[in-house]
Amino acid sequence: MCTVRFIGCLHLGHRWMAKHRGFEESYLHDDWLYQQWNKVVHPRDLTYILGDVTMESSKEYPILSQLKGRKIVVLGNHDLPKHTRKLLDHVESVAGMVDYKGFALTHSPIHPDEMGMYRGNIHAHIHENQLQEFYARELYNDRPTLKPTLSKYVNVDAHLINYTPKTIDELWGNSLT
Repeated sequence: MCTVRFIGCLHLGHRWMAKHRGFEESYLHDDWLYQQWNKVVHPRDLTYILGDVTMESSKEYPILSQLKGRKIVVLGNHDLPKHTRKLLDHVESVAGMVDYKGFALTHSPIHPDEMGMYRGNIHAHIHENQLQEFYARELYNDRPTLKPTLSKYVNVDAHLINYTPKTIDELWGNSLT
């Protein structure tokens, strides 16, 4: 049986991000991700990586081949188009956005006006921030109708989910599936 999981903003090999996330060196960060990933992902599982595999480098792509399961990357703002061919040596495919069973899989959160088309938006990009907090500050005053929509967003930044790819049920419970 294949389980589908989601994670984003791996930032493999990125020294500053590793320090920001509490690791002394990037290899310690990457090793922790490797351990957490391989504890839950099985060889037949599919994991969507929602952008920022590295920080504009292809040097760390071989780490992806050490992570269990099949992998599809939704490109992020730090995934350079010129590296796509090298990335495809380690993952099944790449995309700009994926519609997975009515869920928008993106790197950056989609605009709230587009949420009527989707059951939810699984994204990364905003790191430790929660979209609900951002939109509460920026938009609630002018657009109170956004409040119910915001519960359909979930941020799967690697740091927020303890570097462990998650299933839709783990992210939302049974409320959306």
